[in-house]
Amino acid sequence: MSKFTDTITIHVEAGHGGAGAVAFRREKYVPKGGPDGGDGGKGGNVFIEADRRYYNLSHLFKDRLYKAERGEQGMGDNRHGRDGADLTIKVPPGTQVIDAGEEIVIADLVDEGVPCLVAAGGIGGKGNAFFKSSTHQTPRFSQPGMPGEEKSLTLNLKLIADIGLVGLPNAGKSTLLSKLTRAKPKIADYPFTTLIPNIGVVERDSGMIYKIADIPGIIEGAHMGHGLGLSFLQHIERVKIILYLIDVTEDDPVYNLELLKSELETYNRELPLKPSYFVLTKIDLADDDEREKKMGLLGGNNIIGISAVRGDNLDRLAEILDGFMEKDHAAQKPDQ
Repeated sequence: MSKFTDTITIHVEAGHGGAGAVAFRREKYVPKGGPDGGDGGKGGNVFIEADRRYYNLSHLFKDRLYKAERGEQGMGDNRHGRDGADLTIKVPPGTQVIDAGEEIVIADLVDEGVPCLVAAGGIGGKGNAFFKSSTHQTPRFSQPGMPGEEKSLTLNLKLIADIGLVGLPNAGKSTLLSKLTRAKPKIADYPFTTLIPNIGVVERDSGMIYKIADIPGIIEGAHMGHGLGLSFLQHIERVKIILYLIDVTEDDPVYNLELLKSELETYNRELPLKPSYFVLTKIDLADDDEREKKMGLLGGNNIIGISAVRGDNLDRLAEILDGFMEKDHAAQKPDQ
């Protein structure tokens, strides 16, 4: 499995402009040919563009220096040097481009196929033909090309998903994701099975499509770097709905729910304010009395008990999620 990388610093260099040429006409029977040195070509630009074929930044891990082509030097006979080719760096949608020196967000690449200029190529220098005048008939100088821009950039990926699954390790997030979507996450009966965020896609016959993200298990102190949570809490920031998954076999489900909310709020106070629903998982491992008791402790409303392994209530949960997304899509449509 490839390394999952969601933050990386790279250095980009736009191409230098080509130098202008110093040249003079040399024609038979024309003893005093004038200056005809052409201009240098412009250096290539560096762009960064979102491309959904990429799901993390690991393809940039090996090569940290990205250089566009420099412009070619001008030539005699007023020939312009060729412009340098632009360079486009592809990243996953949801990538923030940050100036590493000034720590300023240059762009947030949410939409695919919209290139962002991050380093401009240098302008080509003028050849000596440009400097000819009535008082200076034979200029023997030209301009050098201008240097291209150089920058160190931090790329920070925040996954784009509509629904986020949040729970303590081994709460059943990966199993649920595999049942609701086409995702095939690693699933096993031990904590921290999920070491990277997983995204699954739901496609309905109506044409509605939405994404569900399985965020690696959060533990107490995740916002301070404990466990795996800190590295991946940022991936929950863009979701529209949060599903809190609580294992029915846990002794104190209320404490676990408050812990999850507390960790999210400490990381970003806006997260607990997002629309949410509570899911009591693994109900096949509890009898009816225990299940009803724990659902009551969690509030009784806005909660559903499921068994992803046995399939209990998965259709009902899917209906609830579809309803959430239909309302969200309707709210985003402009008034007719």
